[in-house]
Amino acid sequence: ELSSHFEDTVLAMFYPEDVRDARFLYKAMKGLGTDEDCLIEILTTRTNYQIRKIKEAYKEKYHKDLEAAIKDDTSGDFKRFLVILLQGNRDESYTIDCKLAKCDAEALFKAGEKFWGTDEAKFNEIFCNRSFPQLRATFYEYEKIAGHSIKKAISKEFSGDLEDGLKAIVEIADYLPYYFARKLIKAMHGAGTDDDTLVRIVVTRCEYDMFEIKDEFKKLAKKSLYSWIKDDTSGDYRR
Repeated sequence: ELSSHFEDTVLAMFYPEDVRDARFLYKAMKGLGTDEDCLIEILTTRTNYQIRKIKEAYKEKYHKDLEAAIKDDTSGDFKRFLVILLQGNRDESYTIDCKLAKCDAEALFKAGEKFWGTDEAKFNEIFCNRSFPQLRATFYEYEKIAGHSIKKAISKEFSGDLEDGLKAIVEIADYLPYYFARKLIKAMHGAGTDDDTLVRIVVTRCEYDMFEIKDEFKKLAKKSLYSWIKDDTSGDYRR
């Protein structure tokens, strides 16, 4: 018989990627309360193909559409943000259209800081559909227009889960390993450990970019990820 967190880790490693992510999402919405951070992390960092496979796995395992489950568990502009991501329609090319970046930056400025009120739909449209290289170019152009970063603009114009979701996309567009390193620090900072986040990131990224994440973690935390996990966990779960 395995201890709770060790069992979670072993099971997460055992399942195929799509089933594993479907299970994470189901757990995030199960019972009272929602782990919005988990929803944001998975739906912003997976490819279009991965999202389609996750939806299929969720439907097969839980006999309910993932989109319907998310609509039942979230609301407002954050719900619309997640539903757009669930469509799996993000441009995945590496080509940067400089003219489009300038147009999108101006559109975001008009939708947010330039006038009173915020057009959340315009932010959702651009953030959830443009490629990450294209978004990097757009955020660069935005800073030239506004005189400050897009992150600062998001802090001024948004709050709550949608603010977190949009900022996650900014960090992912900048450098994906940085995004995960920051989340790992947050999961182990202070009293107690967010074991769900720790297990999820370590298991899902170990075959992709864990070396890069460890490098970013050390830059941010001034301590290795190995050392931090060793100090923050125990027993078979730590090993």
